[in-house]
Amino acid sequence: MEETRNFIEAFVKEDLSEGNRCYGMQIHTRFPPEPNGYLHIGHCKALTIDFSTAEHFGGICNLRFDDTNPAKEDTEYVNAIQEDIHWLGFDWGDRLFYGSDYFEQTYEYAIELIKMGLAYVCELTPEQFREYRGDTTHPAISPWRDRPMEENLDLFERMRAGEFPEGKYTLRAKIDLESGNFNMRDPVLYRIRYINHHRQGDKWCIFPMYDFAHPIQDALEGITHSLCSLEYEAHRPLYDWVVSNVSIPGIKPRQIEFARLGINYTVMSKRKLRQLVEEGRVSGWDDPRMPTLCGLRRRGYTSASIREFCERIGVSKVDSTVDWALLESCLRDDLNAHAKRVMAVLHPVKLTVTNYPEGQSELLEIENNPLDPEAGTRQVSFSRELWIEAEDFMEIPAPKYKRLHPGYEVRLKGAYLVTCTGCAKDENGNVTEIFCEYDPQSRGGDPADGRKVKGATIHWVDANNCADAEVRLYDYLFADPEPDGPDKNFLDCLNPNSLEILHGCKVERSLAEAPMPARAQNAEGFQFMRQGYFVLDNRDATSEHLVFNRAVALKDSFKK
Repeated sequence: MEETRNFIEAFVKEDLSEGNRCYGMQIHTRFPPEPNGYLHIGHCKALTIDFSTAEHFGGICNLRFDDTNPAKEDTEYVNAIQEDIHWLGFDWGDRLFYGSDYFEQTYEYAIELIKMGLAYVCELTPEQFREYRGDTTHPAISPWRDRPMEENLDLFERMRAGEFPEGKYTLRAKIDLESGNFNMRDPVLYRIRYINHHRQGDKWCIFPMYDFAHPIQDALEGITHSLCSLEYEAHRPLYDWVVSNVSIPGIKPRQIEFARLGINYTVMSKRKLRQLVEEGRVSGWDDPRMPTLCGLRRRGYTSASIREFCERIGVSKVDSTVDWALLESCLRDDLNAHAKRVMAVLHPVKLTVTNYPEGQSELLEIENNPLDPEAGTRQVSFSRELWIEAEDFMEIPAPKYKRLHPGYEVRLKGAYLVTCTGCAKDENGNVTEIFCEYDPQSRGGDPADGRKVKGATIHWVDANNCADAEVRLYDYLFADPEPDGPDKNFLDCLNPNSLEILHGCKVERSLAEAPMPARAQNAEGFQFMRQGYFVLDNRDATSEHLVFNRAVALKDSFKK
């Protein structure tokens, strides 16, 4: 028997043991997203649990779209969800289903409940429904609870036929109006809606409620374990009531709940994410500041880093908020191990090596990744004119400043030692060019005479053999770590400095030859030395116009 990694797997292991409900069976789970938006990082925990639990026990996992509420559902989201799940490395094989495909069977089971005296047609308006719901000391009330079975069948069939306006009738389960669990106080099973469905068109004008449709779908598909977030814990008695009272043969699914994933500096509500998109506060669902998987992928997050993040946060029964810095740390660890080191200058200023021969250039051999010897080396050109970061020079240095200033010696990464001799400025006093002299005997950055160099090592780009690039620096979308907190309007918490766009950046020529990323795949990650980890933007970058997104900074702020 497999070792268990969390309480869910412990329950499954117990069910598989001899004499218990799943003994000798194959474990069968499902991931049931609603196609009314794009998957975000919060969904990753659920889908990872669903797919990996089945995988851990040699079972299978279905992908089933919960499309029983057509108001915001669309095939665009269906396609995007499949794309994202595959990107994360999971596959459902030939087990792709839609909740709407079960509408006819679900309707028949509703008829079955009516004939058993376990469901009735109710005429309460939404306002009356709330008024008659009762409280902890008073039971709910329904004047239509004892309507004759034949009348219920007639009204329900006419509801399906479209004879009544929206809100006129609902079909309710007959369970317990005095239950302390309000979900069991004769919950609504069906409501009337005149709306086009993305798969069924106008065939249906009555739609089952999630709490009725979902357990039926699980049972029909032979799901052994229905794994869901903690918000459905109070709905479990209703789930069990449905699967126990409809005549679906086979094992009854077992619902197990786990805590949802909360992360600071973001919102997880698809409604709020949609509002950000529709109001133009972000560039789209794949905006790199969004917590959507397509947004994270565009920013430069790898599928491996997100799966590692889900593994690290674990599975619990207690809701908590995870620090976004942990997700960044997972990405940083992944890219640090695999990303090629390259040089890019984001705020360029010209550096002229005055004693280097004019018109001459040479190729230097530089490691692609010092942590991965198999990554090899690449050749980078060096000449008399270079670009360096503006912040790497100060005419009048601050205390302990160890970069270029007049009379001071520093290392040029992988190249030579240079000593600053002065600078040129424009009429406004801005530095336009820096001058230095190099030590020809220090190729590779080490002096031949063995002298100790106190200056820092700075990166550079050959001004005569480089490429221009646009660089986008992303920060948290929200300035408040709890934008969804009580008494807050999440829109008021938006970070006005969440995106800084830099034009005229200079990068190694080799980056102009990097493959353009596909929308559904990871772009190659690069470490811009001393800057952070960057990827080509998978929507706006072209070989003629390089656009790089900063995936994550170099410094790790997460306290391990």
